[in-house]
Amino acid sequence: MTERDHTPDQDAPGERDRRWRLVLGAEADDALGSLGGADLGMDRALSALYGVSGDRRGGLGKSAPSVARWLGDIRKYFPSTVVQVMQHDAVHRLNIAALLAEPELLETVEPNVEMVTTLIGLGKAIPQSSKASARALVRKVVDEIERRIAEKTRSAVGAALDRAARTHRPRPADIDWNTTIARNLRNYLPEQRTIVPERIVGYGRRSQVVSKDIVLAIDQSGSMAQSIVYSSIFGAVLATMRSVRTSMVVFDTEVVDLTDKLDDPVDVLFGTALGGGTDINRAVAYCQGLITRPTDSIFVLISDLYEGGVREELLRRVATMQGAGVQVIVLLALSDEGAPSFDHDIAGALATMGIPAFACTPDAFPELLALAVNRGDIVGCADANELARRGMPNLVEAARDA
Repeated sequence: MTERDHTPDQDAPGERDRRWRLVLGAEADDALGSLGGADLGMDRALSALYGVSGDRRGGLGKSAPSVARWLGDIRKYFPSTVVQVMQHDAVHRLNIAALLAEPELLETVEPNVEMVTTLIGLGKAIPQSSKASARALVRKVVDEIERRIAEKTRSAVGAALDRAARTHRPRPADIDWNTTIARNLRNYLPEQRTIVPERIVGYGRRSQVVSKDIVLAIDQSGSMAQSIVYSSIFGAVLATMRSVRTSMVVFDTEVVDLTDKLDDPVDVLFGTALGGGTDINRAVAYCQGLITRPTDSIFVLISDLYEGGVREELLRRVATMQGAGVQVIVLLALSDEGAPSFDHDIAGALATMGIPAFACTPDAFPELLALAVNRGDIVGCADANELARRGMPNLVEAARDA
């Protein structure tokens, strides 16, 4: 139990002064009184991060306790939601090199996506001496997310591929007995104690055959940081499936193909460069060149759709891909935070083609891919499915009204 598990009555005598003293810092001692006990420890943790006078600024320097101790203190005094905010603020307000140089950091920091997006956003600004620590911290978060999503992704997409590969004229070794029996129960003969199967359901032999090509194209603009994290991990998981050929590109005004790094999502993340302009048309043109089997391909564009290239050509390319049989999915975000600001005009133009642009949570993404594998109703999914409710349910409607 931490010191914050018990919250004093806010209206109790002196409690209001105490809270204001914690907000204002030691400069308010004369007016509000000094602190003691656990409150003093809390005040020191806050001052190390948010103090602005004298040598308290950047309070994780030589004269301050180690980063590990500070991280332990904030976890001791504050709930986890506040801890994550303070960790995020620490990376921005204090010396990132000092944070990453502490060997105890990896054992004490609470892994979260925000920390990863901050580190990949810093990119080359991270000192060489701190890069190993930065990668280890990112690895910790990536591994945790991968454990959460990997099995669900393989299960959902694998099952969809199995359904796509089903045949009603299977070889004996490929018969799906459970499905066959379930579909022929009405043909049960009690006197013979057997079922006469009218339809035999089985699987085609596809163990050595690539069933689907999935191309992920991810916008590197700053607002898409979380989407890059999750996309990289999903890409790495999909790359382990033999029946799927996965490609991944990231783009701003340039296009970088990171497919050869998909065996390690951490390499993918450090191969990105957040910020800069955006040329979606150029990225889509590159991805067109990767697609050799249109009717067996899924193209996932993850972008806020603010186009710095040629808008009309972008829309023509997407229409051409769709017309050739490519299953096109446009996500405004792949994150837990919903969609950022996005270009309503382009979203509306895509909606008129029957391609909704909407946000998707990481937990819902496997089901979306499974739906795409079986060429399900993506529009209906975005309009009414739980996927849309968990993301941004009004985006398709907004796009159509734009």
